[in-house]
Amino acid sequence: MPNSKFSAIGAVLCLMALILLSSPFRSTAETGDVPRRADIDNKYKWNLELIYPDLTSWEKDYDSLEGSYVQLESYKGRLGESGDILYECLKLNDKINILVDKLSTYAGLKLSEDNRISSRQELSGRIRGLRSKVRHASSFIEPELLGIDPDKLNGFMLENRKLDTYHFYIEDLIRRHEYILSPPEEAILALSGMMADAPDRIYSMLVDADMSFGTVYDEDSTPVELTEERYTKFRTSTDRRVRRDAHKAYYGAFEKYANTLAASLDGSLRKDYFYMKSRGYESCLQMSLFRNNIPLSVYYNLIETVNNNLEPLHKWAALKKKILGYDTLYPYDLYVPLVPNQNKEHSYEEAESLVVKAIAVMGEPYASDFRRGLASGWIDVYETRGKSSGAFSGGSYATPPYVLLNYNGTIGWVFTLAHEMGHSMQSYYVNRTEPYIYSDYTTFVAEVASTLNETLLMKYLLQNAKDKREKMSLLNLYITNIRTTFFRQVMFAEFELAIHMHLENGGAFSADYFRETFSEIYQKYWGETLEVDDLNSMLSMTVPHFYWEYYVYQYATCFAAAQLMAQDIIDDKNYVDTYMRFLSTGSSEYPVDVLRDAGVDMTTPEPILHTIRLFSDLVDELETLLNEN
Repeated sequence: MPNSKFSAIGAVLCLMALILLSSPFRSTAETGDVPRRADIDNKYKWNLELIYPDLTSWEKDYDSLEGSYVQLESYKGRLGESGDILYECLKLNDKINILVDKLSTYAGLKLSEDNRISSRQELSGRIRGLRSKVRHASSFIEPELLGIDPDKLNGFMLENRKLDTYHFYIEDLIRRHEYILSPPEEAILALSGMMADAPDRIYSMLVDADMSFGTVYDEDSTPVELTEERYTKFRTSTDRRVRRDAHKAYYGAFEKYANTLAASLDGSLRKDYFYMKSRGYESCLQMSLFRNNIPLSVYYNLIETVNNNLEPLHKWAALKKKILGYDTLYPYDLYVPLVPNQNKEHSYEEAESLVVKAIAVMGEPYASDFRRGLASGWIDVYETRGKSSGAFSGGSYATPPYVLLNYNGTIGWVFTLAHEMGHSMQSYYVNRTEPYIYSDYTTFVAEVASTLNETLLMKYLLQNAKDKREKMSLLNLYITNIRTTFFRQVMFAEFELAIHMHLENGGAFSADYFRETFSEIYQKYWGETLEVDDLNSMLSMTVPHFYWEYYVYQYATCFAAAQLMAQDIIDDKNYVDTYMRFLSTGSSEYPVDVLRDAGVDMTTPEPILHTIRLFSDLVDELETLLNEN
């Protein structure tokens, strides 16, 4: 569930390229080395003692779980006896899974601090194994529930009102009945979970623990160790040599492992195919969307609408090429800002202040709860050796929400803070409002909460821009944000659909297949203005979200929804109450209905078209201001 696993890395851009001058680890930053965790002040680290004060406490809960989950076996074959028996079983299953999530959260967050530490890898592996055993032990519940006569089941609901909590769950289970297998078959699929996450873990270990990206020279010709986080800074450098060198070093490092990466992604796709065929779905896409009752038309409509409206993206590429004065535009030129000398860096404290001011429009209790979260040990701020890359929000029903950052002072990371805190605030409210069974809110709504916070921040900064140059810089940022969080994710979604369909139609994979397929789609989205170099095709195998089965399209749909909802918050104070209801609703309703209740209908093209029009208007506005100079 989104609040018990690590939420998605925010597709947030980084615009400026400077080494962090106000860093709390200046001694190591000056040498270009990545600091050790011990070099970071504790106030910039999350407080995992809020989950467990020490490893001994974790082990105690782990041991208790090993003894308790077998109690589920006592209910096997008995769910049809009475409403009381059914309730007891469901309640026990919730209790066990709450503890599993808590143990998993702690182990996962500890591993994220330093992926190289073998004892933490083992800790995470142990709880993954135990989670699989729990799933196996509880795998009889849903098939057995479906075997109960509907009239008898309704009678159970009437005789035991405690079962009201599970009413929507049972209704949804009945909706999904044709894809739920017999108890023995479900038990086998549950056991397969221990193998199914192997491709994702292999990719993560390769990138976060084993790979090295070498050294590049910054704008002052100083050698700097390249990391994923530093690459996001170098690709925005106004020095084209720095951008090109970082691009070659970064994707060149991946290219050395092209066959390994292809095999890993192949394994993930075949995992999806295995579950699709096992359950009898027509396609992996149907399997993915059916779980949350999302119409297939939502996915196809997204890709079709964007494909029919690529002209604004081509217009942006042409403007970028013109202003930069290049004969040829390459992928490593896409992140450089068109407005130079706006490379102000922000201390982490400044970032917090800006975000707090931006979300003040939400009023209470959101604003005060947000500030309390910032001060409560939720956030791990800076990059350190072995730490997981990017950013995420994680936590569970029995823990606070947590945010991992690799903050480097750029304006992009200010937006990342807003993004991930949006996730954490949604987890905070859902966990306070919903019973555990419905705390599993879907990604289809989760990325709205994060992107909406980004949008409020952007609108606050634009409103308070001190001069035309600052406004142009922010417009550039907004445009790039839409490009990366909307257009880029749709492009990824189209690629993901293509490779799944290739497998479903009997095709096989290789590194060349992934690279060629991706390059064709990439070229289509950017048009003739951009020349796609060969190294760029490695992007096809370096997006971690491709391991998460039809995940990325939700960034685009959520971005579109967030644009409409953020404007409603600004324009109508009464809408805040509507948004807070949205923010506090978990999976007790279907996600398309949750968004529709909040005023956004994602089954229509309109939210997608609104974002495309917004992008086009922003490009026109920036071009007008640039021509005035």
